[in-house]
Amino acid sequence: MDVASDQGNGPANRSSGPVCVGVVGYGWWGRVISRQLAASERFELRAVAESDADVRITMAEDAQVLRFEVMDSADALIARPDLEAVILCTPHLFHSEQIVQAAQAGKHVFCEKPLCLTLADAQRAVTECSRRQLVLGIGHERRFEPALVDLRKDIAGGRIGTVLQIEANFSQDKFFALPPDNWRLTKRFAPVGPLTATGIHLVDLAVAILGCPEAVWARLATRGSAFENGDTLGVMMAFPGGANAMISAILATPFEGRFAVYGSEGWIEIRDRTHPEQPTGWDVTRALRGEPRQTKFWEPHPAVLDNLEAFAKAVQGLEAYPVSSAELLANVASLEAIMKSVDSGGLEPVMPLT
Repeated sequence: MDVASDQGNGPANRSSGPVCVGVVGYGWWGRVISRQLAASERFELRAVAESDADVRITMAEDAQVLRFEVMDSADALIARPDLEAVILCTPHLFHSEQIVQAAQAGKHVFCEKPLCLTLADAQRAVTECSRRQLVLGIGHERRFEPALVDLRKDIAGGRIGTVLQIEANFSQDKFFALPPDNWRLTKRFAPVGPLTATGIHLVDLAVAILGCPEAVWARLATRGSAFENGDTLGVMMAFPGGANAMISAILATPFEGRFAVYGSEGWIEIRDRTHPEQPTGWDVTRALRGEPRQTKFWEPHPAVLDNLEAFAKAVQGLEAYPVSSAELLANVASLEAIMKSVDSGGLEPVMPLT
């Protein structure tokens, strides 16, 4: 596939009415997404599919308040002719097949992160959407946080000069509240737990700023929990030209969110005050050569909703979705290389995009 072609993420050809949408999966994040959709004028949430019978019982009140139909089959939801788009909040292992299935049914797709667990699966998913001119969105809402939007503008405008290195941390201890058999704590469905849970957001931001890396090194350990898929991850990403991204993701410590970019003319650091699920704002420090250090507070902002509505605008034909196919693939290629490095203990090349 030619990754320079982004037909699938361009504006679709339709009216600007609400996008009729269904959600697959009603776990923790499926509930968050469903509430966001129901509150947005750009969507009409019609159905949610959940395979767990116990969860379907607990959905009854939400279904009545949010006015969606409860379904027990993802296949049946995807096949519904009244839906234009499908939101996937399912285990990562299922994403590729479900994206392909939805695309073949003529549905636009918004998929929670990570898009897929292998580059081959991601290429298949992207190709199926692109060839049918369907929009493929991704749950990387951190791109839509106002402090990060402003940071990327500063980088593009040359405010900090040549980017030298990125240092980032996205850690939390929310998973201690999950039952031990939850799929997010398993190697099969969520390999390298800190990566697929939080670290992948930082990988995505590094890709957005520096492009596709050429090699990675990573180390995973289980030090503060009994999680079989690890709780402590360190990653070094090497980019063409010599820039690096140093990423930390931990699932056994209280929340910490930090993203800093160092350049030849200065640096900018963003610190989250609280977990992005319920943001309370961001503190930004800017240090430019020859200028006094500055600090700024950014007010809370619904970045999750912004991402969903950017997807809706692309479906409605109003504007292109702001994450390109090349970036989608570079993110998954990086993820796959990181998982290989965890297993090998060595430096692993990132598979080239074709």
